This record gives sequence, structure tokens and C-alpha cells, in this order.
Amino acid sequence: MLHLAVLHSRKLCVYSVSGTLGNVEHGNQYQLKLMYEHNLQRTACNMTYGSFGGVKGRDLICIQSVDGMLMVFEQESYAFGRFLPGSLLPGPLAYSSRTDSFITVSSCRQVESYKYQVLAFATDADKRQETEQQKLGSGKRLVVDWALNIGEQALDICIVSFNQSTSSVFVLGERNFFCLKENGQIRFMKKLDCSPSCFLPYCSVSEGTVNTLIGNHKNMLHVYQDVTLKWATQLPHVPVAVRVGCFHDLKGVIVTLSDDGRLQCSYLGTDPSLFQAPKVESRELNYDELDVELKELQRIIKVVKSQGVWPMHEKEDDLNVSAMVSSNFDSVSQAADVEVGTDVVPSITVKITLQNRIVLPKVKLSIYVQPPLVLTCDQFTFEFLAPEMTSTVAFSVYLKRSYTPSDLEGNAVVSYSKPTGTPRVIQCKFRLPLKLICLPGQPSKTANHKLTIDTNKSPVSLLSLFPGFANQSDDDQVNVMGFRFLGGSQVTLLASKTSQRYRIQSEQFEDLWLITNELILRLQKYFEKQGIKDFACSFSGTMPLQEYFELIDHHFELRINGEKLEELLSERAVQFRAIQRRLLTRFKDKTPAPLQHLDVLLDGTYKQVIALADAVEENQGNLFQSFTRLKSATHLVILLIGLWQKLSADQIAILEAAFLPLQEDTQELGWEETVDAAISHLLKTCLSKSSKEQALNLSSQLNIPKDTSRLKKHITLLCDRLAKGGRLCLSNDAAAPQTMVMPGGCTPIPESDLEERSVEQDSPELFTNHKHLATETPVPEVSALQGVSE
Repeated sequence: MLHLAVLHSRKLCVYSVSGTLGNVEHGNQYQLKLMYEHNLQRTACNMTYGSFGGVKGRDLICIQSVDGMLMVFEQESYAFGRFLPGSLLPGPLAYSSRTDSFITVSSCRQVESYKYQVLAFATDADKRQETEQQKLGSGKRLVVDWALNIGEQALDICIVSFNQSTSSVFVLGERNFFCLKENGQIRFMKKLDCSPSCFLPYCSVSEGTVNTLIGNHKNMLHVYQDVTLKWATQLPHVPVAVRVGCFHDLKGVIVTLSDDGRLQCSYLGTDPSLFQAPKVESRELNYDELDVELKELQRIIKVVKSQGVWPMHEKEDDLNVSAMVSSNFDSVSQAADVEVGTDVVPSITVKITLQNRIVLPKVKLSIYVQPPLVLTCDQFTFEFLAPEMTSTVAFSVYLKRSYTPSDLEGNAVVSYSKPTGTPRVIQCKFRLPLKLICLPGQPSKTANHKLTIDTNKSPVSLLSLFPGFANQSDDDQVNVMGFRFLGGSQVTLLASKTSQRYRIQSEQFEDLWLITNELILRLQKYFEKQGIKDFACSFSGTMPLQEYFELIDHHFELRINGEKLEELLSERAVQFRAIQRRLLTRFKDKTPAPLQHLDVLLDGTYKQVIALADAVEENQGNLFQSFTRLKSATHLVILLIGLWQKLSADQIAILEAAFLPLQEDTQELGWEETVDAAISHLLKTCLSKSSKEQALNLSSQLNIPKDTSRLKKHITLLCDRLAKGGRLCLSNDAAAPQTMVMPGGCTPIPESDLEERSVEQDSPELFTNHKHLATETPVPEVSALQGVSE
């Protein structure tokens, strides 16, 4: 009778299956009854069954243990056990009834076949120690019948015989699929594109071929006819087992099992469409009605065009994202591997909350902050399997290196797909506190770089604007405050007692940006709380282009230095390989020849390669730091231009797109050539003087320039055009000749180096090179500065 054998880790159980007819709609009932069981002395791995040794009328069971022992059971009795030679880890096991042999894949990554008769008459497993007589040839050693090296581990073995003449051994490897003959010769093999998970050979309708179902870890099921792919289909899970069954009148049902216990019955092909379109009755056309309908449709199209095809905001988003920055530092700082000197680096926690309105199976959250700020974790994945769920993640932010970031604003980006398949992206910005990278410092009287910001309201006490950065609470100190960034650089902020001005000064030009921006933001917030809506800031000093150009030159010099170092490293690497080839030729020569100091040359070249690689790495670190400082200075210049010319938010956005097009620059695409192309486009379009300038064609390729003179001249020319009344815009009318009257006329874009030099000589000295900007626009009655010096 047919029974069910179940293999546990330490037990083999054999059950009988009995069924009773059901009297209700639930169907028949089946019961399992334990017939007998074997308690195993070794941990089992897998098993196979068959009529071993040609026995008639019953099946024997062979179990393979984890340590490579084959145990044979004949019904309720234990027959014998044998160790496979050289076994380290067990492989898949199968029995071939035609050859009466067991086939497995050993730890040596080869398919091995053992005859049952050899196993039966070999040395017993309990007497594994061999005597010298047995080693010399007693006939009891376990000898392999045949072996084939496949070079990889196997996942499964299946032996099929669809006709009486031949049978095939199918082996599913980690990267290949093999079909072997009975004697171990390869019939064919197929290299798989994806990592397989299970397989099943079955009978083919074509004579002499075999079909095979192969599942992989990309949720795919492939149907092969020998080595030809005939069908590929998508599954909702990764199949770990696959079979073909017949259920009632439905034949060829594919049954798959997932690793989480999901059983699925499916079939190949598509559902037939039973819908047939009805015949359309012919009718005469009424052209008057068609004209009316056409005019109505044209009116609707015009309305849609004026409103925009895509709505900017939906009435209700599928996913709401919010960010909250903690008001206090972490009790235990999460900063690790920091390079900020002796200062204690704090960390602050940021929480991102996501709330979904509909089911969203896979939502990805990415967080980005400006370096050298780093996150403890920047990638998260969510599964919203039910509507109205809320998930919150928390991470910490801290400063890693001893220079200031270009911005304190972070960005959380959420990407997901709607149920219709449409991809969506949601952004949520958050602002980190200034105290995360800055400490209270001692004000300084002198500084190399100074800026003066004018306002239209009375000065505000700095203690109320920056309550966490005051060292003293004296009345004399309310108009001066010092800041010290983590890493050492200092910034001093002064407020005039009588005039409506604020001065920011520092030894480094790029360090002015964060304090200046923070001052303007806190002033706007302060006056908004007071109910004052007409607060405005302005800048009337000299534009600090020379200091900005010095940072551009330093960044460009590091780029050129990095390019030279990489070229030199490439040359030394070629030289190193050439010396290696010559040494190898000398060593392979049958007649020894002198090395002629090639070994000394090889050692010296190796040291040069290591030194150049270290220099390239150091230059890349300096270049990254220089680019961060350049972005800070660029933000400051854009802010000053906006305050100087009272630009709108759209015009400032155009400047930011032109001056800050890259998050990071490389040797292939750098900041200088990208910004030069963007500024040249602005000068050619919205800031052009004549149609002659608009006819100039910009280069379609961005290559690293020879120097920065052209870029600096274009930046100066941009400021000159803005000072003379030019305005930034990106509309279609920007390409038309400008008719606005600019005071003093506009300087045209130079078309050659000679014309550039003439423009430089003829242009008025509007942007002179001053480091001490306060000498041009002094702040009157800054008595707090004298108090500091005393």
C-alpha cells in the first residue's frame, strides 16, 4: 500500500493515509495514522527511497546525515550505515533504479555515483577504522562508480526516465543547469542568468527533448526545452519547490511553495476575452452638431492649457510626511570617528513621521544633509499594508570634520508607487539648529572680512535673537556677540545702537555665510511675531567678488593638481607593469640571466605608486573640503546680490540654479565649466544687450578650462548687467531683444579675448577689490566694539 514517510531532524515517521467520504459540502476527510517510526542517532539532512538492490514489492528508505553517513532502513528494521568518503557537507541525494545507484554532489563540487551493492558490502560504519589488510585490498572499501566535476555546489538532483531506453540525471547548480547520462557524461548544460531556487523536469511533447521548470530568486519561473527558453512568467513570491499536478479536469497546474508557506496553483497563458464589440449602426452625420461639439472641446482645451495639465497639489495626498528636530542634544552623543580637534561633538535627533491614506506596499525614505554633517542612518523602507497607518523613524545628525557645512537645511525624500503604478516623490525639508556646529565665542575687534547688512527697522538685541550664544548678560554686551565653529574658526556679530545696521566679520570669508543667513532668518521670524510685515534687509556695500574669486582659484588649483597626480599615477602604474613583465620573462628563462637592477627599479616604482596614491587621496579630501567652502561662499554671494538688487524669489532661484548646479564635482564634470556655461546662457538670453549676442552659440561640450579668468569675467559682467537694470527670467520672451532702458548702457558679452580685455579696460570700477568692506560703509556709533577692546 501507499504510505507517507516524513523525515524530521532526529526521527523518521511512516504514516498511513485513510479517507472517508464527506456528507457535506466540505468534501472528503483524510486522516494520518502512525505505522512505525525510527529514532535516529545522527542529525538527518535529506532522504530518498526506492527498490534498492532490485527488491520486489516494497521500497527501502535511505537517509543522509549531516556528517555524510548513509543509513538504509527496510521497513521497521535498520539495515546498515555507510560513510561517504571525504564527506564534509551533505549534498542533494537521489536514487536511480535503472543503475541501482545513489547519486549525490560532494563537498568537492563533483557529482558522484555509488552502487548499492558496493554500499552493502563495504565496511560497516560502526567499524570505520580500516586495518592495513583492508587498505591493501579486501574488497570492502567504498569506491565511487563514476564522478563528474561541475565546479559548483548543487541545489537539487532529479532522475527522470520518460522512455524505457534511457534515463537522465538533472543537476541544478548555483549558476548552471546540467543534464547527465547514466554513466556521468554531460548530455547538455545551460548557464542561468539568475540565481535559481528550485526546478522540476517533466515530459515534453517533442520527441527526444525534456521540459524543465526553473524558479529563481527574482520571482520568475522559466520553462526550458532542453537548453532553449520557451516561456518566462512572473510569480508573486520566490518559489522554493515546484510541481505539476492534475486537479479534477484541470491538467498541467503548476503548484509552487514559497519560503513563508504560501501555496499557489497557477497555469501558463492568459485569460481568454469573451467580450465582443457590438456592431455599430450606421447613421448620417449632422455637421452642425459636430461643429458645436468641436467648438466646445476647443474651449475646454484652452481652459486646461491655462490651468495646466497636471495639478500642482492634490486635494489629499496619499502619504503625509513631517519632520521634527529635537530642541535638545542627545544625552549620549552618537558622534563616531569625528575629526574636529578637542571639541566635544554633540548630536541631535531628527524624527520623520509618515502617515498613509491608502495601502502602499513599498515606501523608501532617503535623508540628505550637507557634508561634513553625517547621519547615523540615511535609508529606510516601510510597508504600509493597511490604510491610516503611522510610522516614525529617528536618526541622529552630527558634525564629522573640522569645517562648516554649506547649509543647515536637510531634505527627506520619500519615493513610492501608487496603486495605479504611477511613481511619486514627496520632499520634506527640515532645518538643523545653529548650536549643532557652533559654540559661544569671544568677540573679536579686528577681522579680515566684514559685511554690513542694512534693515528698515530698529536694531534688535542680539541676546533676544541668539539666546543660547551669550557669554555674559551685561547691558554693554547686548550689541556684540561672538561665535566659534567646531574646529576653531570664529565669527563676530555687531549691532549698531542708533542706526539700523548689523555687521558680520570673520577671518575666513566663507564663514560669514551661516551667521549672516541665520541673522536674517531670525530677524524675519522676530518681526513676524511682532506682527510687522514690511521688514526688509538690504546690502549697499561693495560686492566682495575678489574674496570669492580667491576661493574659486583655490578650488580650481586643486582640480588641476588632482588631474596631474592621476596622470602621473597612471604613468607609474604602466611602468610598474612593464618592469613586472620583464622580470617574469627573466625568471621563466631556462638560462639564468642577470636582473640588471630590475628588482631595485621595481621596488622604487612600487614606492612611487604608493606615494602617488596617497597624494591623490589627500588631494581628493582637500578638494571636497574646498568645494564645500566654495558652496558656502556662493550662497553668500547670491544672498548679497539678492539684497543688493532686491531680487524676487524666482530670480534668486535662477541664480542658485546657475551658481549651484552640482552637489559634488568630479574631474569629468566640474563646478567651473558648468557655472560658466550657465552664466553665459543668462548673459546670452535674458541679460543680453542686442540680437548679436543672442546669435552666439555656446559649446555643447563641457571641458575643464585652462584657467578661471573667463569665468571671473562673466561673473563680474553678470553683476554689472544686474546693476544697470537687467532682470533674470526664464520665459520664452527672454530670447527676444530687450527693450528696457538701462542706465549707462550694458556691456556686451565679449566674443574674443581681445574684446574681453577691452571690456575690462572700459568698464567702470563698480566692483573694486576690498577686503575691509566696512571702510567703505562704516557702521556709526558701534560703542559695543570699543567695549570689547577694553
